[in-house]
Amino acid sequence: MIKPDQLVLFDDWETSTGALELFPAVWNAAQNLAHPDNSIRKSALESLVEMGAPRLSPLIAYLIASRLMDPDIEIRKQVVRILGELLILDKDGRETDSIIRQYVAAYLAQMRTRTVYSLLQVADEEAELDGMVAKILNSCPYAGEHLADIFNDRKVPISVRKKAIYFTGQVGYLDTIPDLERLEARLTSRLTGQQAMSFAATGLADETELFPLVQQALSLLKEP
Repeated sequence: MIKPDQLVLFDDWETSTGALELFPAVWNAAQNLAHPDNSIRKSALESLVEMGAPRLSPLIAYLIASRLMDPDIEIRKQVVRILGELLILDKDGRETDSIIRQYVAAYLAQMRTRTVYSLLQVADEEAELDGMVAKILNSCPYAGEHLADIFNDRKVPISVRKKAIYFTGQVGYLDTIPDLERLEARLTSRLTGQQAMSFAATGLADETELFPLVQQALSLLKEP
């Protein structure tokens, strides 16, 4: 039985069916966020957005945030959009309820390298989401360390490393300056012609594409 105080979550819903009918729909969709079928997870996410659940329920917002690690990048893109919107004013200029923001922030603060990498893949595929990805990264105090791990990893695709460098400057992770300076020094050495023959053998020629982004990030981070 739903208690009267539980109905507060649905006060803002404009519906003719009422909260009693919508409540099961919300939790059914929330359960389907973990379904093994991509299409069902996607449909569940869309249903929750249509019902306005992310802005009304801290738990739903938290569950959606957990899908930043979803194996389907299209679902991750939608999650980034939802979280980005929760961290800014809505279309009517209203801020998301502080409790919901706290739940989302608590999850994002615990992000590790794999989650940050998943975010960078989203930004790499859809540059229009850069602003929202930046807001999400800004919620994690340790994201700078994770970004440095990623842009220093030569096994990571160049495009993703570029995004990692870009966000260190845009978000303002001062703790990445030493890592960026070391990378800048190494790339400078290669650009001046040292070990030129190793480029063809190891593919390091592509790595020099990082150089202008490293310089730009350092310039932003060292601004007075």
